[in-house]
Amino acid sequence: MKNWNLKRTNVSAFQKFGPIPRSITKTFKKFQQELNPKGESEIIEEFQLSKYQTIVSIKYITIFILTPIIVNQVIGTLVLGPCINHFWTQNHAEIFLNSSQEERAFAELQRFEEKLRFDILIDQLPELSDSIIRSKVKLKALDLAKVYATESSNALKNTFADIISIIVFVILVFTKQKQVSTLVCFIQNLVYKLSDTAKAFLIILVMDIFVGFHSSHGWEVVVGIILRHFGLTEDRDFIFVFISTVPVVLDAFFKYWIFRYLNRISPSAVATYKNMNE
Repeated sequence: MKNWNLKRTNVSAFQKFGPIPRSITKTFKKFQQELNPKGESEIIEEFQLSKYQTIVSIKYITIFILTPIIVNQVIGTLVLGPCINHFWTQNHAEIFLNSSQEERAFAELQRFEEKLRFDILIDQLPELSDSIIRSKVKLKALDLAKVYATESSNALKNTFADIISIIVFVILVFTKQKQVSTLVCFIQNLVYKLSDTAKAFLIILVMDIFVGFHSSHGWEVVVGIILRHFGLTEDRDFIFVFISTVPVVLDAFFKYWIFRYLNRISPSAVATYKNMNE
């Protein structure tokens, strides 16, 4: 029973698009089922198959998501973390991985000293000698050195741990082709069963988030976080070039998908999308 269900879902996952929109064919099939004397048993069988596919798909999604995350955390915490921390803090003279870390550390140290002198001027702190101020600034510099040394070692750990997680994910995808086919079929059915209004709403929501006129600020924050996560230099020119190209490519991809596929399987959803987008 299990193998038959998987075979059936695998075939439906890669079905070709026919010349007639799927929404029309579904209407005729539904009308035919209502007239079929065996329609009740077929509906029960279809419901059982859909239930089985949903349970299996959720299990596979959990495996594909949780396995790389668990591998990342275990290897990063138990293996890479202690080794890299020992190497970076004990056997490495450098504190910063890139110039962006230096700029942030120097700006924070300068802000600390300026705030200290400002508090003295407005009588928030008692009058301090230059030697005491220098000692406080020195202590702050030592704290910043520890913070950025930890950030540098964490960036190295993140890089190696993420590479291993990606390798594990790729291995899972290539070794579990049937499970991947089942997931693709499940996602397709989940999307195609939505109403036309829901489809149009999701398209507008995704396009506005990723390629909307206000999405550049979000892309800037996300790219900056990713670069900092891997210890890379936060180059403003690279970020601006990325923002000016990637959303354009995504916009072209969405429009092609709408024109090539969605317009065939659900033309009414495309019409609803155009009306909502105007």
